Amino acid sequence: MELSLEEIKEKFTEKFHQSPQLIVRSPGRINLIGEHTDYNGGFVLPAAIDREIYFAISTRNDNYCHVYAQNLNEFEIFSIEKVERSRHNWSDYLKGVIQQIQNYGFKIAGFNLVFGGNIPFGAGVSSSAALETGLAFALNQLFDFQIPKMELVKLCQRAENEFVGLQCGIMDMFASTMGKENSVIRLDCRSLEYAYFPFLQDKYSIILCDTGVKHSLGNSEYNTRRQECELGVKILQKHYPKIQHLRDVSSKMLNSHAQEFDQITLKRCRYVVQEIERVIAACEDLQNNDLVAFGKKMYQTHQELRDDYEVSCEELDFLVAETQKFSPESTNLVLGSRMMGGGFGGCTINIVKKEQVDNFMSAIASAYQIQFNRKLICHKISIQEGTSIAFEKELV
Repeated sequence: MELSLEEIKEKFTEKFHQSPQLIVRSPGRINLIGEHTDYNGGFVLPAAIDREIYFAISTRNDNYCHVYAQNLNEFEIFSIEKVERSRHNWSDYLKGVIQQIQNYGFKIAGFNLVFGGNIPFGAGVSSSAALETGLAFALNQLFDFQIPKMELVKLCQRAENEFVGLQCGIMDMFASTMGKENSVIRLDCRSLEYAYFPFLQDKYSIILCDTGVKHSLGNSEYNTRRQECELGVKILQKHYPKIQHLRDVSSKMLNSHAQEFDQITLKRCRYVVQEIERVIAACEDLQNNDLVAFGKKMYQTHQELRDDYEVSCEELDFLVAETQKFSPESTNLVLGSRMMGGGFGGCTINIVKKEQVDNFMSAIASAYQIQFNRKLICHKISIQEGTSIAFEKELV
């Protein structure tokens, strides 16, 4: 079920017999390039998209929160003075944000809230970050806390780390909050410095192809990859004591000491070092409006994620290989394709010529159905603004 701003507004009026004081829009995100670089102190290249959650909210005269998740048709009431984890997974993301704002020393009164939207669940565009950043932004506006945007990003990450219990990085919350239309964001995951780069959407569209699978290897292998990267850093620190992350390592440094690595650790580190370098080069492509060169780097990323980092899977590899049937050098129907996210399932992200989008989605869905006897869901998306006010009631 996809819900619009008007539907959320109407449901709020129906539930609470009043109009909301405020409606906030909080988008999902994509990451064009820069995978598994965040926990290595490197760069990522995310953007906010036109899939969002709307939050219709008003204050109450007591200390209770009345919250309705419209997509799920679930309702929960809890006290602002007793924020505890509950059986509703979605409400934990909201409660974590409330707890973090309270930890800042701000006093939150009770509120009525209806939220819902059109972010595809499980497609890897980070609905959880949109949930957190949307509520944080809404409470900041509703109670006039004047918390800076970057602090909102950080407290949302802490909410997920400390309350929900997921040790995620900061990219998702950052992209949802700081997104800019027709731009991607190069985020330095160590210093949190960032810069915008143009991503023109006049000739090409971004298509997500959702495999509909998530293999059980994901979590354990993710932790293993982190450990392998940390081992690589320890080996190199013997020669370069100032190294903190693989971000500090060049390809030349790695190759100079390759004989000290086992082959698996060497492959993992080689991928990360090259991917960090690739993000920097990809930003130059965007400055030159060279999406062809940018797309080639996406294919290179996927190849190395498959062969060196080994976090892909049969379904993802099939989809990426299938796009190459659409991308002869003379036509550039598909400029680039790669797996997006942690791996072992989820989505591929594809840059497709606008006039060929329908043909592309139809053909690749048909091929996937034949190969795996499973439906492929494709999402055409665009790059939009980050979290913002969508509606504000006029004061009389």
